[in-house]
Amino acid sequence: MGSTLAFVDESVVNVALPKIEGDLDTTLAAMQWVINAYTLCMSALLLLGGAAADQFGRRLIFVIGVSIFAVASLGCGLAANVQSLIAARAIQGAGAALLIPCSLALIAAAFDEGERGAAIGIWSGASAIAAGAAPLLGGWLVDHGSWRVIFLINPLLAIPTLWIAWRRVPESRDPNAPAGIDWRGALLAFAGLGCVVYGLIAASGLGWSHAAVITSLSVGTMLLIAFLLAEKGAAAPMMPLELFRSRTFSAVNLLTLLLYGALGAAFFFLPFLLIQARGYSATAAGAAYLPFTLVLGVLSRWSGKLIDRFGARWPLMAGPALTACGFALLGSVDAHYWAVLLCMTVLGLGMAITVAPLTTAVINAVPPQRTGVASGINNAVASLGSLLLIAVLGTVALASFDRSLERHLSVVEVSPRVRAVVDAARGGFVLPAMPAGITSEERQRARAIVAESLAGTINAALWIAAGLALASALSAAVGIAPRPRLTTSPPRSGTGRGAVE
Repeated sequence: MGSTLAFVDESVVNVALPKIEGDLDTTLAAMQWVINAYTLCMSALLLLGGAAADQFGRRLIFVIGVSIFAVASLGCGLAANVQSLIAARAIQGAGAALLIPCSLALIAAAFDEGERGAAIGIWSGASAIAAGAAPLLGGWLVDHGSWRVIFLINPLLAIPTLWIAWRRVPESRDPNAPAGIDWRGALLAFAGLGCVVYGLIAASGLGWSHAAVITSLSVGTMLLIAFLLAEKGAAAPMMPLELFRSRTFSAVNLLTLLLYGALGAAFFFLPFLLIQARGYSATAAGAAYLPFTLVLGVLSRWSGKLIDRFGARWPLMAGPALTACGFALLGSVDAHYWAVLLCMTVLGLGMAITVAPLTTAVINAVPPQRTGVASGINNAVASLGSLLLIAVLGTVALASFDRSLERHLSVVEVSPRVRAVVDAARGGFVLPAMPAGITSEERQRARAIVAESLAGTINAALWIAAGLALASALSAAVGIAPRPRLTTSPPRSGTGRGAVE
């Protein structure tokens, strides 16, 4: 239930983005911040949440995270403008940074390595099913009510979550966890990522050569370098760099960065493609996520056992490769809804093969007492991938969208009213309001130009996501060692037992 709070919020907000952009009369850059304010705080503080959980108690930090998340959700639902919405989303991200690593760490503490894969599979499957139902419910609420209601659901889930946590969940902590919290590292990570993301998003309006963009990216890079240096010398670092000496741990986190970056960017753009470019309702757009999450949920328990049977390497090669096929198909199909559902099924199958083995591989690559920090690092890397790819692809997509609009206007002669409507679409991914006095034919022409440009832009972004997913499969092939084969040699003299390699 605690994981559902965070996972549902991530999936349901995406479906509401076109409606939020229209209702608050804002831009795509603001919508990037609605997602990235949450992801930025979660990415920067996840490591702190994992370290705090190991030191002070995983149940305690879990309860604090759920409480912060619920209160911030009320702020989102009552936001009067996009600025207050973004601020509340940032606080939500801070709460998620505390509850997410504790969810997995509580499971890891309760099950030994032999059962851990299946247990993680059940957890990820249940969370996926809840996250899959959320976009459908959220889309229906957006169509028939208000996007604000999707945030007000979270406090209702938080109440039984807190009750069960206090009554039924045992406390656990790392007795060898170093004292103190790495506040310096957290501040450097937050400031560095914030500067980088600001520069990436601001480039869509200011241009890459603008002084503010160059300064922001440069300062952010220096702060992130300072973060790594601070972690190297810290007595109790929130990101212990020695964990990356494990080849498997490093490879799996690189895979996570690429794959979840691709997935986060694709799911950011998908509602704009379905609702604005292809004309589906928000309910239909939410329902399009169902095949993905149902396949992911149903197969998660099965996939949790793949690493026990085949090792980590093959599932983490096959899953991302199949996910890449899903992205490519999604970027190629026409407007038929059933084709979209088929693509989402392929996407879900690829992620189902990947998720549980990936998580188990991360946990198994570190000592048992470091599971909280390890899960925090892996979740932070996943969020970081989504954060950066939404910022980068959002900026690139806006520039591509504007060029596509200009190209359409240059090859087709249109009236001044149609040109005004098309020009009003620049800077955002929603169809602009039609001015008074425009004819039905002009309205259709303007909508066709904007929708076609939007569809072409998002399809190109989905192909980029496919390339990143393939790169993540390659990282598993190169970075994860093959599972040793068991071979039996002739019995040694005086033993009667075979030697196992």
